[in-house]
Amino acid sequence: MDRTEKREFVASLGSVFADTSFVLVAQNNGLTVAAVDDLRRRMRAAGATYKVTKNRLATLALDGTRFQGISPLLKGPTALAWSKDPVAVAKTAVEFAKGNDKFVILGGALGAQSLDVNGVKALSELPSLETLRAQLLGLIQTPATRIAGVLQAPAGQLARVFKAYSDKDGAPSDGNEGAEAA
Repeated sequence: MDRTEKREFVASLGSVFADTSFVLVAQNNGLTVAAVDDLRRRMRAAGATYKVTKNRLATLALDGTRFQGISPLLKGPTALAWSKDPVAVAKTAVEFAKGNDKFVILGGALGAQSLDVNGVKALSELPSLETLRAQLLGLIQTPATRIAGVLQAPAGQLARVFKAYSDKDGAPSDGNEGAEAA
């Protein structure tokens, strides 16, 4: 890379850090090409990006952003993953790390808050943004459903009373009346 390409790379990473909500730092020392391709595929499916970067260029891109607290983690062969959905990146990385001993999560940053490995693991155990939205929608809809049920209950009870009276008047009883007449 010449200087111009490096400047462009730092600028593009800087713009990515301005738009994202979570950045993960991991060591990928000794991963096979197939394993890295698998990890990239999983990250893309989760709406995230995984990139092996030069530490010096990543540090320059992090300077002045809310993620600059993770700069000390950039030592040795490291890679960055980022996304607007922090849970998706953390979940994907933790699942991948369980199956690959050579992939080591170093930490990350959620906004200005730096996270260690345990923080990233705790984040991965949270429900995804879509799940949280669905749960919130369910909480909002539940009272309306209950109100509709309460409003329909008196009409249903009234219908059951009318049906019971009609069954009582029109239907023969248990059959003992015919035996008494004989």
